Amino acid sequence: QVQLVESGGGLVQAGGSLRLSCAASGSIFSHSAMAWYRRAPGKQRELVAHINSSGGSINYADSVKGRFTISRDNAKNTVYLQMNSLKPEDTAVYYCNVYYTVYWGQGTQVTVSS
Repeated sequence: QVQLVESGGGLVQAGGSLRLSCAASGSIFSHSAMAWYRRAPGKQRELVAHINSSGGSINYADSVKGRFTISRDNAKNTVYLQMNSLKPEDTAVYYCNVYYTVYWGQGTQVTVSS
């Protein structure tokens, strides 16, 4: 059984930073690609970034390139999303996912005020 628990969301002013964490239980983490998605009110879910099992391959949505950084610590079974230069349009619920699987976290709210 895989459980994903996100943390680190909150309210921040535009231009600020937040760091999201996703702690995973289960043995598949170190062998699995991981991803962060987000869903803003009234919009479809968007893939924000994904990282392969070793951390050597990373991809970002165009909307966050240069501002967000995904990373992972396989020793801690944790994946991170460092978000800098936040914009109001980054406001969303952010979800952690074992990439291309049905395993999702509960989500963490990020709100960026203008």
